[in-house]
Amino acid sequence: MADYGVVLATRLATIAPEGLRSVTALAEETGIPQPTVAKVLKALGREGLVEAVRGAHGGYRLSRAPEAIHVAEVIAAIEGPIGVTECGIEEDHADCDLSTRCDVRGNWQLINAAILSALEGITLAEMARPPQPLLVALGRKAAPPKEVTSS
Repeated sequence: MADYGVVLATRLATIAPEGLRSVTALAEETGIPQPTVAKVLKALGREGLVEAVRGAHGGYRLSRAPEAIHVAEVIAAIEGPIGVTECGIEEDHADCDLSTRCDVRGNWQLINAAILSALEGITLAEMARPPQPLLVALGRKAAPPKEVTSS
């Protein structure tokens, strides 16, 4: 559901600040089923990310500027705390049978912090822009240095 939340919030980021979108319009524009749109918008509204305007010409809009809402907020509004594992989110995870003997718990916390930082670094305004080409080819190894021959 978090992915739908990001899609819907990004769609709302593309409209004028005073503009509104109905559940029906958002469903048509995004291809997400109406019941799911309604459920996601309700969750985003509970967390103060979107606001509803009632009436014949009512609908939904972002409650803040798209530049002020990070993807992490949207995901957390739908899913709760962001993390790959429960033990990486909470300091005390006593209900896990492995917590007393887990050698990688601290590293999960590092991974979760990195993911959270990345998601906090992307705003809805950025999500609403067309994608930019990656400048770095990830996963490529550098070519070995060429030998220098003297003449």
